Amino acid sequence: MKSAFLNWERRLTASSMWLACAMLVVSSALGIFQIAARFVFEIPAEWTEVLIRFSLIWMVFLGITGAFRIGAMVSIDLIHRMAPPVFRRVLEAAVAILTICLLLVIVWYGWDYAQRGKVQTMMGLESISMFWAYLALPVGSLCAIVSVIGNYLDPLHLELETAL
Repeated sequence: MKSAFLNWERRLTASSMWLACAMLVVSSALGIFQIAARFVFEIPAEWTEVLIRFSLIWMVFLGITGAFRIGAMVSIDLIHRMAPPVFRRVLEAAVAILTICLLLVIVWYGWDYAQRGKVQTMMGLESISMFWAYLALPVGSLCAIVSVIGNYLDPLHLELETAL
């Protein structure tokens, strides 16, 4: 059961990271297009700013899954390294539970916010509802919860390695 969950979690985290990278590529390409359109062709494209913001929101909330998986979030590094091994697991459990509680709050209120945003449209893209932008909060947080559980079951503690 544990290995099946970790296998699913690895695939989910990898997919989230690929989508986050794709959102970074989209926002970068739109930024370059916006600069070219405005300053080279002198035809501003207002819709690009909205889509850049939209893609950056999705990038952050999908990319956070990878950060949770490698243990680069909520760093309690000094306490963890100095604590005796028995206390380490208790500390890891406490951090995982508190992190999941915070992410569940983000899921709850993010879904509520997305539901309320259904009636709003994006400025410059009136045919697209803000629901799709706000949906990043609950979706990314749910993926992050799976990564937090995966990191608890199979701790990596790569926070120092990723800081370089």
